[in-house]
Amino acid sequence: MPDYRKYTKPIDKLNSMTPDEKRAVLLSCCGSTRWAERVAALLPMWDEGQVLIIGERVWNELAREDWLEAFRAHPKIGERRAETEVSEAARRWSEGEQSRAGEASAETLAALAEANREYEEKFGFIFIVCATNRTAGQMLSMLRERMRNDAGTELRVAAEEQWRITELRVRKLLEK
Repeated sequence: MPDYRKYTKPIDKLNSMTPDEKRAVLLSCCGSTRWAERVAALLPMWDEGQVLIIGERVWNELAREDWLEAFRAHPKIGERRAETEVSEAARRWSEGEQSRAGEASAETLAALAEANREYEEKFGFIFIVCATNRTAGQMLSMLRERMRNDAGTELRVAAEEQWRITELRVRKLLEK
């Protein structure tokens, strides 16, 4: 594995990776295999901004199944394990993003678990929200509000939230 300390800009590290390394590290940011493959194939890029602009364009062009694959790479709010196997980096990021949920009372966590179940039953996928700096109570309120959406609207809202998560993770990846 190359010595990445020699690179002056964080994007240099990403650009210098092998194709497999690029795909793997991008998959940690977004659980969609197709997204990771397409963005990796477009490297090298000049800077973080270009990665984010192109990454968002690629995300918005993906099919419903690609979005659902990304959703499955997240644990339900208030839980620790995702439905699919994820990298150590993705697991750590999820824990950090949901850290405030751990401060919730048992009653709030139980209500969140029940609301998660109802949401998944209604929409067919887990509740996706950019949880960074949000309490369990705030996320529970958002979940209940979004239960009013129709299936098409909610899929788009969830995809937007997934992109917000991906954007934060790409920024974390490139700040090292």
